[in-house]
Amino acid sequence: MSRVCSICQKGKMSGNKVSHSNRKTPKIWNANVQKVRVVKDNGSISAEYVCTKCLKSGKVKRAI
Repeated sequence: MSRVCSICQKGKMSGNKVSHSNRKTPKIWNANVQKVRVVKDNGSISAEYVCTKCLKSGKVKRAI
């Protein structure tokens, strides 16, 4: 399973690392996703990857 947020589908981003001499090399930025236990709508509990922005905004109800 890839590290993608199960709520907002946020995942990896790619771009170039640019040095002081303006040389460009490929770079990947990973999303800040955490594996948390989540309570679903039907009351079941499952472990999913959720980004920290969704956790902070309250889009996910965490299981205790």
